[in-house]
Amino acid sequence: MLPRKTIIIGTRTSQLALWQTNYVKQMLETAWPGLECQLETFVTQGDKTLDKPLPEIGGKGLFTAELEAALMDGRIDIAVHSLKDLPVADTDGLAVGAISARADVRDVLVAREKWTLGNLPLGATVGTSSLRRQAQLLHTRPDLNIQSIRGNVDTRLRKVQEGQYDATILAAAGLIRLGLENHIAQYLPLDIMLPAPGQGALAVQCRAADTAVLSLLTAIDDAETRYCVDAERAFLDGLGSGCSLPVAAYAVLQNGEIMLTGLVAAGDGSRMIEVSGYGRDPHQLGRELAEKAQAQDAAELLRLGD
Repeated sequence: MLPRKTIIIGTRTSQLALWQTNYVKQMLETAWPGLECQLETFVTQGDKTLDKPLPEIGGKGLFTAELEAALMDGRIDIAVHSLKDLPVADTDGLAVGAISARADVRDVLVAREKWTLGNLPLGATVGTSSLRRQAQLLHTRPDLNIQSIRGNVDTRLRKVQEGQYDATILAAAGLIRLGLENHIAQYLPLDIMLPAPGQGALAVQCRAADTAVLSLLTAIDDAETRYCVDAERAFLDGLGSGCSLPVAAYAVLQNGEIMLTGLVAAGDGSRMIEVSGYGRDPHQLGRELAEKAQAQDAAELLRLGD
């Protein structure tokens, strides 16, 4: 029996956010015949402030605050986020009721002349607002000129095509979801560009006390993805750092155990700390690897990156 007949889903207005929300809507309506999902759109502070790099204006939480406020006051029942944009600590009264099966976790290079990272011209200008991407790019290619780039996927692609930048780095999942794979010049290997914690997964947030909605969301929660991203986010949390700092993490399930790799970098790419390990408890494994990184002066690198 349906615990609820109608739910209202909050979403940002970008093409990618709408794709992600419609994907969750379709999964819910397929899992629960008779359920009707309605969309409510929001323009967040992060969408409005496009003239400054994200770290300067408060980081990724700027994309979630308006949606969380709408959840808290009952205007919407669920909100769909890219998990990598969602702060690690749950907001009081809210919970992540479902995490979708993960898409491609890699970052990709989009370049004007279809250059790869190896043959980008010396001193090429690469657009990114992510300190994680900047640090790893500069570690491999210290000659690159990294400049902030803001805007949705289409805007960033246009800025490269118009020559404002020679290249930019985007999440593979976003381009694939929008059918824009033809713009990808190179899928960056994980040993060169480790992803953000939670990259490629969608988080569906709801009120923690809303048992009817929570029971609906169990049908679309992917246990394996949740297991892995919990470890990645525990690593980030253990470092006491936000999702805008140069921290990367990626976990996979191998023979019932989680294999987690975590990375902390200086913002200029001059130094990197990489840790890895196996475990069965995602939160414990993430914390242990964070402690391992802290023992190698990770806090000092994060201060440099801040």
